[in-house]
Amino acid sequence: MKSRVVKVDSEESWDVFITHATNQGCPVVVHFTAAWCIPSVAMNSCFEELALSYQHMLFLSVDVDEVKAVASKMNIRAMPTFLLMKDGGQVDKLVGANPEETKKRIDGFIRSVRLYK
Repeated sequence: MKSRVVKVDSEESWDVFITHATNQGCPVVVHFTAAWCIPSVAMNSCFEELALSYQHMLFLSVDVDEVKAVASKMNIRAMPTFLLMKDGGQVDKLVGANPEETKKRIDGFIRSVRLYK
């Protein structure tokens, strides 16, 4: 099955994805990860499942070692970090590998986004 999580491979692609999502009014969930970080890698399958559950959202994955500029710009200090974004800005930030909490925060984010539509 094809992944619904889009891998960001450069600062340019990050800007394109965020600009496009902002223009479409599409909420974004970003997983900042690193190949060497076991908790980050462990969250990949959970993140994939969430992406399948919330088809109307954009799910991005950013490897902090491959795209340092984006990690730096978004002030990422630990992995995994999940950013919930709307209209190009950060709405919420969750640090750590906690599948239940991540799902709960994304659920809450979705509800709040729907209220504003």
